[in-house]
Amino acid sequence: MRAVVIHAPKDLRIDDCPDPAPGPGEVRVKIANGGICGSDLHYYHHGGFGVVRIQQPMALGHEIAGVVAAVGDGVTNVKAGTRIAVNPSKPCGQCLHCQEGMRNQCLDMRFLGSAMRFPHVQGGFREFITVDATQAVPIADKLSLAEAAVAEPLAVCLHAGKQAGPLLGKRVLITGCGPIGALMILVSRFGGASEIVVTDIAEAPLAAARKLGASHAINVTADAAALEPWRAGKGVFDTLFEASGNQAALRTALDVLRPGATLVQLGLGGEMTLPINSIVAKELQLRGTFRFDPEFELAVRLMGDGLIDVKPLITATMRFENAVAAFELASDRSQSMKVQLTF
Repeated sequence: MRAVVIHAPKDLRIDDCPDPAPGPGEVRVKIANGGICGSDLHYYHHGGFGVVRIQQPMALGHEIAGVVAAVGDGVTNVKAGTRIAVNPSKPCGQCLHCQEGMRNQCLDMRFLGSAMRFPHVQGGFREFITVDATQAVPIADKLSLAEAAVAEPLAVCLHAGKQAGPLLGKRVLITGCGPIGALMILVSRFGGASEIVVTDIAEAPLAAARKLGASHAINVTADAAALEPWRAGKGVFDTLFEASGNQAALRTALDVLRPGATLVQLGLGGEMTLPINSIVAKELQLRGTFRFDPEFELAVRLMGDGLIDVKPLITATMRFENAVAAFELASDRSQSMKVQLTF
């Protein structure tokens, strides 16, 4: 079978790869849709991110959905023909953190399309993939496979919402409106936020933010003083979801957070210098958020029940044979929000 494989920065190829039959407790899935994530783009442009670097050819992709083609012995949760979203996380279930109920912090995690371990865990941008049956999550009949492929980034945002605590009636600021920032708008609305303000440095994602239900969408490059109305007193926002990974965005946001506000850092853009004096003086609650665990099945359920609509985020769909063009399009924020490959 064929797969979208990264060999080095800007060296993305369509390669032939093994297609193993499912063993006991496994399922073979015919992949239908796969979303290009920010981490996929980091591998494409830079060969990795932070200290993580490609050391061998690796199939990319972890936002995937498809149809079960075959099942191994002992599989009862799905059968051939079942439409599923594939959970890219496979925690060991045995380590300290798994036993503590923090499976997203697993010491032996196998995450699809990740070079964090060697040999790398091959990703899901391929015609077929064989995974553990526990990673196959059935989807509602009315949910498209394109929508199902958005379950992973939605799960990331649901976990971030959990880290923030109750959002009902809260005033929320979201800095950065890529796919994660956009999904945080939907999660904040679902959580009952009374006001959602989104900032970015480009107009196209802000236009998308308005359509998704943001109360205000502000271009901070065009108007550096645009957040001034929310600076009253010591600031008014209850919750910040920082989704840009940009130090300047974080620093500006601190000025409009009220004392005691919660700051959830979603974006990863390298190391930051934190304004500790402001965090201490305003008693801000700084929280990290990493991947997800039960939120994946919750994401599938919320989409299937029509409670969260991710369709507006999917701005382009291209055949996987045109992966290079798709990755270039996904890199252009003026033209795309979420680009998906079809197989």
